[in-house]
Amino acid sequence: MSTDTLASPDTFQSKPIRKTGVLIVNLGTPDSPSVPDVRKYLRQFLMDERVIDIPYLNRWLLINLIIAPFRAPKSAKVYRKLWLPEGSPLKIYGYSVEEKLQKVLGEKYVVKLAMRYQSPSIESALKELRKECLTDIVVVSFFPQYASASTGSVYKEVMRVVQDWEVLPEIRFTNRFLDHPKFIEAFANLGKKYMAERDYDHVVFSYHGLPERQITKGDVTRNFCQFGSCCDVLDHRNQHCYRAQCFETTRLLVKEMGIPEGKYTTCFQSRLGKTPWIKPYTDEIIPELTKKGVKSVLAFSPSFVADCLETTIEVGEEYKELFEKEGGIHWQLVESLNDSDIWVETVEDLVKNA
Repeated sequence: MSTDTLASPDTFQSKPIRKTGVLIVNLGTPDSPSVPDVRKYLRQFLMDERVIDIPYLNRWLLINLIIAPFRAPKSAKVYRKLWLPEGSPLKIYGYSVEEKLQKVLGEKYVVKLAMRYQSPSIESALKELRKECLTDIVVVSFFPQYASASTGSVYKEVMRVVQDWEVLPEIRFTNRFLDHPKFIEAFANLGKKYMAERDYDHVVFSYHGLPERQITKGDVTRNFCQFGSCCDVLDHRNQHCYRAQCFETTRLLVKEMGIPEGKYTTCFQSRLGKTPWIKPYTDEIIPELTKKGVKSVLAFSPSFVADCLETTIEVGEEYKELFEKEGGIHWQLVESLNDSDIWVETVEDLVKNA
């Protein structure tokens, strides 16, 4: 065969050079609500050194001998309440966003869903993207506020997977999007829908908690973080502080919805263990509200973009039960963004302007 034949235009079809891979990543979910699968998920999740940041041996003993064996059966019961006929809501919404985002981005993009823990894994998704002859990859972590235990862990896992690739395309990460106009608009519109139906005495913004030590370790100034008024303004000193970002998210939502001062609270949920976590705690705020005569609450979970155990069960059911036990009458959870069109538009903009 001649070299002319090899180079013939009929042999090779020209394709556009630029093609962008899009990796959308959420935290993760067990493969099923069975005890073995929940135990497997808990072990992978909690063994991450960015999630439980204690020495490896101590972490291994704590997770494998105490937390996973004893917590898995209890968690499995809760997951069974959450589970839909099609599977885990987090995964169902994730695949729906993947499909919708692929449609709006078009053929110059390849979109893959991944979970930081369990399946589909970041490693498997990146292996699929690697086959696509990409110019660049945009990683969109589905965490509105940056934290080492969430977004930081995604960064680390992505770089672990690609570190031995012969060819590394340009890789860009979204660090956070708590102040993205469409993100704020999306949650505010959901809240306005409920506020139009009735008057609420108070609005609760409940965010996932973190140990205080992780916030302190992230304070590069080494003296700015005080777990108090330092979070009243988000500036260059605390821009990466998870707690400060949560308070900023609340301020933006409150402004968008026109909620007056004194009628809302920012608080934190899902703490684990006996070490101090960032305050105030949601389960301690609720009795304080009822003592002040609050009878109806509109509750948001703006650190989650898809409904999951922490939103549907913890905020939507467990806190509702606590509120009613303490004398409250009406507790309304605002659902998450899930696979709504405005959320897909938000992700599209994050991809194109990463």
